[in-house]
Amino acid sequence: MYRLTILLLLSCCFSFGQIHEVGLFVGGSNAIADVGSGKYINPNDIAIGGIYKWNRSPRHSYRISAIYSSITGDDSKSSDPRRKQRNLTFKNEVKEITAGMEFTFWEFDLHDQHNYAIKTTPYLFSGLSYFNYNALVLNPNNKIEEYNSHNSLAIPMVVGIKSAITKQFVLAVEIGARYTFTDDLDGSNPVRDKEEFESLKFGNTNSNDWYVFTGITLTYTFGKNPCFCNTN
Repeated sequence: MYRLTILLLLSCCFSFGQIHEVGLFVGGSNAIADVGSGKYINPNDIAIGGIYKWNRSPRHSYRISAIYSSITGDDSKSSDPRRKQRNLTFKNEVKEITAGMEFTFWEFDLHDQHNYAIKTTPYLFSGLSYFNYNALVLNPNNKIEEYNSHNSLAIPMVVGIKSAITKQFVLAVEIGARYTFTDDLDGSNPVRDKEEFESLKFGNTNSNDWYVFTGITLTYTFGKNPCFCNTN
């Protein structure tokens, strides 16, 4: 009898965990680097991707996403007169895969069929991002150009708010900054170890670049409904 009770409890926990979300991310991107306006949240390029979540409990989810975006920087749009005078521009492409954990401030039970339209909560997300980008360098003609393709890691720091707008769809708005482990998104600090690049470095070479995704996610939910076990 006790074995049967334990089996039922485990079955309930397992069923509760089989709640999935799959959908799209659409928004904008901007870089925080040595070239550009210097604004922290300034989406000026389109970002698009896919997202999957496994809602392990009403308070946390495992999350995977893949996002593609161009990122650009233009010194002429900066409020810093030194950047305006330098007048450099760059364009890059980021292809990112991110995995991590999402935490909600309040319980977000997608199987609650009552009052789903007002089910809303802020959330935080972090984990690890692996991304590909174009390695850039400032050429002798004072133009930033691509010279190679590289991969690097980043730490995502995301804050957002989500709401169950129907029984099966969740809409969220989020801002996610990525702290990268490279300083070459804008060409200011080429990663290739060549003496000829040393004289072409500029800006703060002791500070790594960031990029930011700002946008919305729309996900479709599916999976087994939880069982409610009576252990009395």
